[in-house]
Amino acid sequence: MDIKDIKAIIDLMRKNSVSEFELEKQDFKIRLKRGTNGGGTPTSLEEMPVVGYQQSVLLSGGALSAQPPQLVINEVDIKSPMIGTFYRAPSPESGSYVEVGTEVTPDTVVCIIEAMKVMNEIKAEAKGVITQVMVENAKPVEFGQPLFKIRPN
Repeated sequence: MDIKDIKAIIDLMRKNSVSEFELEKQDFKIRLKRGTNGGGTPTSLEEMPVVGYQQSVLLSGGALSAQPPQLVINEVDIKSPMIGTFYRAPSPESGSYVEVGTEVTPDTVVCIIEAMKVMNEIKAEAKGVITQVMVENAKPVEFGQPLFKIRPN
């Protein structure tokens, strides 16, 4: 993603009164958040970190300036897409879908989340190596809760 794309997103955020925007693609993640001027209402875009490649973007008087990108984060979270009960294996007798050190692709099933008696397979949606399992088996999870950490490759 280049600075032109970031400017376009900022313009869309302004026009549609969006206060926060987040996009993740493989090893790239950008999060834009509108700042406040002490009054509690979003009025201008201020410091916006780009995660994955740390890049401070500052908007002042319509001009956008950026510092050179620096690699800062090497792990990505696999987050729960729903509320439910987290299961590491397809059944109590089976082994876990993944362990720390397991290489995954975007289509690799990493766990199941049971919601309303339906078993939902959760895929990695990224290529990499599992570095951490963040939830215990058979425990409830919330929407957006990190389930695993992966190191992209």
